[in-house]
Amino acid sequence: MFVLELSYTAPLDRVDAALDAHVAWLDRQYEAGVFIASGRKNPRDGGVILAVGDDRAAIEELAATDPFVVAGVCAYRITEFIATKTSDALAPYRQRL
Repeated sequence: MFVLELSYTAPLDRVDAALDAHVAWLDRQYEAGVFIASGRKNPRDGGVILAVGDDRAAIEELAATDPFVVAGVCAYRITEFIATKTSDALAPYRQRL
């Protein structure tokens, strides 16, 4: 599992200009089963995405296609972790050491 932390690198008016494309990109990743949760940070200086996958390189490549990245308005910090304990709703994503 991966935590993708977005940090805005441009003013919010530039972020907002790319927002519709970013949301459409998010929707495609949810449909593909890669993203399981996302939202903006408070205060609004970026966002957080929870993603599932076995390949860090694939997640990094995917993040590079985010319209926010393409527009140069955010940077990603990607943290991989092993989700050994989850709520029942996330049981399909539990991992073993």
